[in-house]
Amino acid sequence: MAVKGKWAQGIEPRNFRWVMKDALAVCERPGGYGSNHRRVRRQEEIIWVREQGFAPVISIVPSPANLHNYDELGVNWQHRPFGNHDDAATYLLAFYPELRDLLAAGNKVLIHGEELGDRLSGIIAGYLVWAGLLPTGPKAISLTERLVQRQLGPQGRELVTIALGLPRASS
Repeated sequence: MAVKGKWAQGIEPRNFRWVMKDALAVCERPGGYGSNHRRVRRQEEIIWVREQGFAPVISIVPSPANLHNYDELGVNWQHRPFGNHDDAATYLLAFYPELRDLLAAGNKVLIHGEELGDRLSGIIAGYLVWAGLLPTGPKAISLTERLVQRQLGPQGRELVTIALGLPRASS
């Protein structure tokens, strides 16, 4: 068996964090976002994602830009755009059951936004309480803040509040 060189292994995406070890992770968009985006870095990060066995990668970025790069590198992906003007309750009501089903089927899921900010962190904290993995919103917020190593701001906290008002996963 040949050992893969460092190039073949890719590089871990920026702000990569496990939410549920070997099951669910988050990161910023491979290659970076805005003026920091680099094509070569994007390719190296997607290679890393592929080598780690993530399938699918879920992009919540509103634009489908660069998603074709996953196809080129043989990575299964889904686009679930979450724009600034989308209704959060409607979005989460569709997204959370899909995520629950992917995880229950044993998929290793990676979710990315443009950055690992309030929007993505709030979705994750909301999922933890919606799925019954944590009992309260404050506990979900506190754990998520530790996981992503940043405080949730108003947008992230609002997503948790919205998730608390949705029909629960067990319903």
